[in-house]
Amino acid sequence: MNTIISSTQNKRIKHLLQLQDKSRNRRKESQFVVEGLRETGLALQGGFKLLEVYFCPEFFSENEFKSIPDFEHADAEIIEISSEVYQKLAYRSSTEGLIAVFASKENSLKTLNFNTKNPLILVAEAPEKPGNIGAILRTADAANVDAVLIANPKTDLYNPNIIRSSVGCVFTNKIAIGTTAEIIKFLQHKNIAIYAAALQASEIYTEIDFTKASAIVVGTEATGLNQEWREAATQNIIIPMNGAIDSMNVSVAAGILIFEAKRQRSFS
Repeated sequence: MNTIISSTQNKRIKHLLQLQDKSRNRRKESQFVVEGLRETGLALQGGFKLLEVYFCPEFFSENEFKSIPDFEHADAEIIEISSEVYQKLAYRSSTEGLIAVFASKENSLKTLNFNTKNPLILVAEAPEKPGNIGAILRTADAANVDAVLIANPKTDLYNPNIIRSSVGCVFTNKIAIGTTAEIIKFLQHKNIAIYAAALQASEIYTEIDFTKASAIVVGTEATGLNQEWREAATQNIIIPMNGAIDSMNVSVAAGILIFEAKRQRSFS
């Protein structure tokens, strides 16, 4: 460990800032930035390849590397940075002193496989807000779903705000990305029932049998699900609304539906 960076104008630091700020750079280089000890550990456990580690000794000691699972086998370059450089890179107000660079995964449907004949899948169509995507991934992790499929995403999966809002659950879930048409074709080919959260021609979600292979599909609050999903659905489902409005946050809706499916499966 002999590289020390003390200038915010260093080319490595400029490269990190570009990876943090621009999805174009993340896609082009197939790399992304992770901040924090817990998230770095979860990425390693999730099989992501660690490329570089930047640490600020004022906040994070060399000995603390030992607390990161699988770090000693990662074969990554370790670089010391000054407090000024770290503050330039860090998103969080609380300081941990650790920034890591990982190689991205493909996240394609063709790489997705299941360990059960009755998978439970959460599908999110056209999610845009990183906070909502992060909350959906936390819900999926809490329920231990078999996969999360993202159709027509409006932001890339390795956006720092998604990593942060998911508390690292972007690394703990099986995730695949595709167009709506591709995901529908995938689910139909696998004989997975599609339950689309929609207002039209819907049944109350508690009346549905989720114990078989099931995909629960949620859309945005603003536009809901598109016509493709409603037509492809085995059944449209609805959460009854008893107040003045007819919609709720997508991550809340996903949690209600997924945990109803988990409740049913616990008794099957």
